[in-house]
Amino acid sequence: MKGREKGRGPGLPWALALSLLAATTVPGQVSGQVPVPVQIPAQPRGQPPGPAAVAGPTQAPAAAPAPAQAPAPAQDPCIKQVFGLYCLGADVNPLLRQRPPTSQESDGERLALIYDQGQEQDYVLAFRGTVYKVVRRFRVETELKFQDIYNQLREKYGLGEDRSLFPGYADTPASRQGSIRRGDGKAIHVWAPAETWRIELTWTREFGLSLAYVHNALEAQQRATVQRGL
Repeated sequence: MKGREKGRGPGLPWALALSLLAATTVPGQVSGQVPVPVQIPAQPRGQPPGPAAVAGPTQAPAAAPAPAQAPAPAQDPCIKQVFGLYCLGADVNPLLRQRPPTSQESDGERLALIYDQGQEQDYVLAFRGTVYKVVRRFRVETELKFQDIYNQLREKYGLGEDRSLFPGYADTPASRQGSIRRGDGKAIHVWAPAETWRIELTWTREFGLSLAYVHNALEAQQRATVQRGL
């Protein structure tokens, strides 16, 4: 069942949040003991000597116990800090306490936190209490804005992969922008700086102009759970 926690009311942020949720020491050495010579008691004259007393086996001293191992340091679950504010793979609850969202939306085990940042809007998506995706949606949606963000990402991460989809007529910046606004085209660029996370720069009619950082394993886990209807 879907539920709104605060800021209840219709509007694009709520619709987008729902769409994003649905998208699917070394021990010391011990020295050995020096054997003690065995003395044979004197026997009375005229009697043959009796058998010598046999000493029992000498037991080796017990080894000193090994020192306790120091516990291994806890592994940081954050695999990527995003926008200097959020962390992929981190527990979402400290974020909720330290930075209460403008509004939030829940859908079963999934949670969307919405932060109004003025010219941008941030969506922090969590699955079973862990952040798996952070999306920044830009209010200004133009070809110039898209190219500016793309150039910054290309300079830092390289060319990336172009997965854009446009109809045949969209062969100029103006026509591509028009096709996006009509819903006929999609501008999509993907970067994979690490095996664990990726970056998606997209411009579509449904989500607008947005930049997303995605935790690959967690995103796949939540998507599979949704597809199984769990």
